[in-house]
Amino acid sequence: MVKIHEQILRDGHQSMLATRMRTEDMLPICEKLDQVGYFSMEVWGGATFDVPIRYLNEDPWERIRKLKKAMPNTPMQMLERAMNIVAYWNFPDDVVKKFIFLAKKNGVDYFRIFDALNDIRNMEVPMKAVKDEGGHVQACMSYTISPVHTVDYYIENFQKLEKMGADSLCIKDMAGMISPQRAYDIIKGCKDAGIKVEIDLHSHCTSGMTGMAYQRAVEAGVDIIDTSISPISGGTAAPPTESIVAALKGTKWDTGYDMDLLIDIRKYFLKVWDKYRHLHRFNALKVDPSVTVHQVPGGMLSNLIFQLEEQGAHGKYQEILTETAKVR
Repeated sequence: MVKIHEQILRDGHQSMLATRMRTEDMLPICEKLDQVGYFSMEVWGGATFDVPIRYLNEDPWERIRKLKKAMPNTPMQMLERAMNIVAYWNFPDDVVKKFIFLAKKNGVDYFRIFDALNDIRNMEVPMKAVKDEGGHVQACMSYTISPVHTVDYYIENFQKLEKMGADSLCIKDMAGMISPQRAYDIIKGCKDAGIKVEIDLHSHCTSGMTGMAYQRAVEAGVDIIDTSISPISGGTAAPPTESIVAALKGTKWDTGYDMDLLIDIRKYFLKVWDKYRHLHRFNALKVDPSVTVHQVPGGMLSNLIFQLEEQGAHGKYQEILTETAKVR
């Protein structure tokens, strides 16, 4: 059986709607989401901390409390940027520890921890803090393409993270560019190396390869895959939940989820998607194989589009992606 980590309430709308979904549009469907039986539900962290404050006049702490109350049976997960927490600069140890203490207290059960440069030294403090508070540590390696980032590189670092106390591991392919063969090789390599904790594959549909990569990951023994309910999926977001559930149905990897329930949830989010139609952007919906060159994450692309519009520079989008590849 393969488990699913649902991203509709965090990375899904971060990638497709520039993180603008309001709490009021999440709460009405929470009862049904809570019935699915997900491995976890991503609801917090990443850009869902600063965007509500900057643009929505919402308190992110109030959001996590309300969502936890509305979904008591499903583990609530946040994306935690190691020593950066939910910002873009590093904080002292005591601030990181206090934030994690308060996040756990207010409703976060699982913490997906990563360092943007895969410097696992920066993950030690938050990982220990989560363990001290009784939370679940999902330790990540950010996936990228370079001569340095070999299959062995990922396997060796995942072994180190398991020894550091990770409860589960995640290949964090935030740009959606992992190839089917590379997904298979890393996961199979981890299993063959004796890694015992569950392995999650997180990806986006940006490159157009992700459906095939998920299939190969499943064949390699992946335990968890990340998806998003279909109206807010695809493009720069994750693959659609219902499609993955349907694809695995009747196989040894069957999720066991209720398809009728998922379709009911889909109907709700079709209305939500339409409500936010002023945020729909064609570039966020399209497949972009050039992501394998510029490597900009899906969650950044939709926000980049809006930032360019604010600066009156929307026409420079493709130029910026080309320049990003050169700078890299």
